[in-house]
Amino acid sequence: MSRKPARMYREIRGRPTTRKEYMGGIPNPRITQFDLGNLKGDFPVSLSAVAEEQCQILHRALEAARIAANRYITKKAGKMNYFMKIRVYPHVVVRENKQATGAGADRVSQGMRKAYGKPVGTAARVRSGQKLITINTTEENIENAKVALKRAIAKLPTPCRIEVEKLSHT
Repeated sequence: MSRKPARMYREIRGRPTTRKEYMGGIPNPRITQFDLGNLKGDFPVSLSAVAEEQCQILHRALEAARIAANRYITKKAGKMNYFMKIRVYPHVVVRENKQATGAGADRVSQGMRKAYGKPVGTAARVRSGQKLITINTTEENIENAKVALKRAIAKLPTPCRIEVEKLSHT
């Protein structure tokens, strides 16, 4: 039984299932680190990837986006010249009605009978206009941060735009 494509879970349908204490066997989210880089640094520029449509983002996609952005910005700017934060958390439990395939599967599989599904992962529900990933950096590394966010956006299921804002430190 292979993994289903993520496009099956992209659209928001129905109510979210989030109460994990009532369900057993939910896999842990693949993404574990939400803050990367120089956590104590004071950076003047903030760049954010902002979702343009509402959707669900699977935990595997969030982790892939985090790795892509972090690898690029670390290589170009250095470990101490940025702070990156993943701003969404995969709360919603994604379920799948597993179907057996192969010889004799018609006797094993129950089809659509009681097809509530078993938990296979988690996803973050995202509204349009919500910030997904933010990178705070120095003015010299703005272009590097933009490229890092573009690489992260390529891993996400929703079209995104990059917003740049100057942070005022008083």
